[in-house]
Amino acid sequence: MGDTVALNQVIGEVETAKAVVELPSPHAGKVTALLVAPGDVVAVGAPIAEFEVAADAGRAPSAVGSPKREATLVGYGAMPETGARPARRARRLTVVEQGAAPVVERSEADRTPAAKPTPAPAPERPRSTPPVRKLAKDLGVDLVSLTGSGARGLITRDDVLASIGTRSAPHEATPAEGEPAAVAGGGVVRETRTPIKGVRKHTAAAMVASAFTAPHASEFLTVDVTPAMELLGRLKAGRAFAGLKVTPLTLVAKALLIALTHNPTLNSHWDEDAQEIVQYHYVNLGIAAATPRGLVVPNVKDAQALSLADLAGAIAELAQTAKDGHTGPADLAGGTISITNIGVFGIDAGTPILNPGEAAILAMGQVRRLPWEHEGEIALRQVMTLSLSFDHRLVDGEQASRFLADVGAILADPGMVLTMV
Repeated sequence: MGDTVALNQVIGEVETAKAVVELPSPHAGKVTALLVAPGDVVAVGAPIAEFEVAADAGRAPSAVGSPKREATLVGYGAMPETGARPARRARRLTVVEQGAAPVVERSEADRTPAAKPTPAPAPERPRSTPPVRKLAKDLGVDLVSLTGSGARGLITRDDVLASIGTRSAPHEATPAEGEPAAVAGGGVVRETRTPIKGVRKHTAAAMVASAFTAPHASEFLTVDVTPAMELLGRLKAGRAFAGLKVTPLTLVAKALLIALTHNPTLNSHWDEDAQEIVQYHYVNLGIAAATPRGLVVPNVKDAQALSLADLAGAIAELAQTAKDGHTGPADLAGGTISITNIGVFGIDAGTPILNPGEAAILAMGQVRRLPWEHEGEIALRQVMTLSLSFDHRLVDGEQASRFLADVGAILADPGMVLTMV
């Protein structure tokens, strides 16, 4: 508050159900009030800050014709009648207890010089940082009752702990989310509560809707992927893939795309409202990514049209963007089929839940060296288990089995692609 900002300067981040987006300033001027605190949940379009701007700041010349309200990032601006800036809204009615009698502060428009009351200042919201507010909430401490010892009255972690008779050791770090906080008597908090919001809330709702809407069925196939891993080694050493992150996920993704050309029902959607099955003639390939904010599934648009090198680059870019927390809503929308790589966690197989609206999801397990039958003998081979979950309204067992067998055949012998394209 009090900072001077430029037009379109990033002033914060807003976390939606699917992504974190940067919020640019809609005005050039001085921030006079912050209407919400970091971490608060607000409705779309609700005001979050007030600005002091010049009368003609950021306003384009009046357009010819009838006035029109223009949509902006934070709602709708005032009706452009005279070219002047929107008038400041009247202050809200505030009642502040002062002794036994309440003092009523009315809007400026209702005041007259003869009847202007002496306002009592409303209590200022305690100043503290988000980690300190979380600590106070976990320990049941009311910040209003504390006097801050920090700069300009800032309430610190030590102030919170001192209020319950415990002070932190020098340079003690704030507990990370999910870790127990220290309390008086040398004990620990026995539970930590985290608000369900943002990506976690959206993911939970989507998974429940998917599990109880689409009848899931699952199949498994264990494959000797030694030839595919040998191919992967040659690709990494080749010039065409220099600088690219080529992984087993890249090869599985390409095998899936090729298998879909022979099994298109797995790339479809059940439209309940229209009572229609929508067959996609393109593939927006979802790649499940575990991030600090939760699970997200961005998708590679028109993946069927990409070469193996282009596909490797697109997957790597999506994964890095997701880890950085910058995945945009457009990257998360429109997926048609997905892959989840549970092998990176040392897992062999599982039964993944469908991404809502999609007909299938393929889970790839860890590549393990196991004794395996090879050319009539037992040898150590590189083996992977593929797990396929599908919507049984759209996909029959035969279709799912053929698709999974095709993916496995390509990974077991990449030369099989020549017989499928």
